[in-house]
Amino acid sequence: MPDFRIINGIKIYGFQSKSELIEFATHQNKLLVAVNAEKIYNADPELKEVINQNIGYPDGVGAVWALNQKGISNVTKIPGVELWLEFIRVFHPTKSFYFIGAREDVIQGTIKKLKEEFPGIKLAGHRNGYIKPEEKVTLLKDVKEKQPDFVFVAMGSPAQERLMTDMLQVNKGVYLGLGGSFDIYSGKTKRAPSVFIDLKLEWFYRLITEPKRAYRQVKLLNFTWKMINKKY
Repeated sequence: MPDFRIINGIKIYGFQSKSELIEFATHQNKLLVAVNAEKIYNADPELKEVINQNIGYPDGVGAVWALNQKGISNVTKIPGVELWLEFIRVFHPTKSFYFIGAREDVIQGTIKKLKEEFPGIKLAGHRNGYIKPEEKVTLLKDVKEKQPDFVFVAMGSPAQERLMTDMLQVNKGVYLGLGGSFDIYSGKTKRAPSVFIDLKLEWFYRLITEPKRAYRQVKLLNFTWKMINKKY
């Protein structure tokens, strides 16, 4: 059992590698929720409950640092943008997958690339992330009928967690929320260059390329202060 800590009411596991997380998650029918500093700081009671009932893992350097501050060393940052592809690499010969999220052109581009990169991948189903109430009913019926082993949802938080929670009631699989991962995989959006990733400055690259994020980063100063002063 991997170690974990409760930080601002959120249970976060301190995995040492992607393989440890994959091994842990595949034995459980739960949601995998990416946790970063912003999510720790902003999470409302509903989202906290979802994370605590499932598997919260450190997706950002802020979450890794917070776990270090709480006494768990050797924690690895596990970006969701990489994790879902690792699940596919490991399990595509034997397991089935369902993909939900992004715009129609993006999800179609994602499926096309997956078929090229993973020949023989078992695609249980896919659809875009713009889901009307009546379409949600149809989606839940389809997931219940297809019973996919893995379901990847790229809609942003907390919408993706709410949808995954509903789907878990009709299909006991492994669910992973992916934010904008399909946009990156399909080539619609570029990820930070490797130098920023290696230096753990991916957040900074996103800030300088998306200035509108600046106001969100200001909140993280308060998060850092609370961690240092043991308010969490």
